[in-house]
Amino acid sequence: MIESKILLTKRLSLRPWRLSDAKDLYRYASDERIGPRAGWPVHTSIEMSQEVILNVLQVKESYAICLIDEPNHIIGSIGLKSREGAVNEAEIGYWLAVPFWGKGYMPEAVDALIDHSFSNLQLETLWCGSYEGNQQSSHVQKKCGFQYAYTLNESDVPFLGVTRKEHFTKLTRQEWHERRSR
Repeated sequence: MIESKILLTKRLSLRPWRLSDAKDLYRYASDERIGPRAGWPVHTSIEMSQEVILNVLQVKESYAICLIDEPNHIIGSIGLKSREGAVNEAEIGYWLAVPFWGKGYMPEAVDALIDHSFSNLQLETLWCGSYEGNQQSSHVQKKCGFQYAYTLNESDVPFLGVTRKEHFTKLTRQEWHERRSR
């Protein structure tokens, strides 16, 4: 397992994924309202969730989102991945379990990862994408200071074997500094 730093907010702990998170991951990722809107299939077994933890989530800068007073129970995921051909840039991806929607947890987690990305990782630009119709994700991005950049009309969704319209937003280090100084 590649260790990532633990990021703390007022209400959340963003920590590295553990294989012991598979039961919680399965409970939430088996809900069809989660995976497909984020570009991955509904989980059909705990074993599938274990494989996802081992092969997808246990990488550097990938975090399980937990309530700060329940650090052994995940409620979502957030992470960074590099952008092909880009230097000092990364893309943020995230999802949150349905029972925790509408409570402001995801903007709180995204803000923590933004701060970490610019303060500790010295990134210059962060990107974020959302598929057409995922208004909740678009709202999180806007709330966290991301600005519309472009749209791909046929973006590959490899885990689902389809293409979808995907909107991309970005936030630069300079924009982040300006936002923090307000």
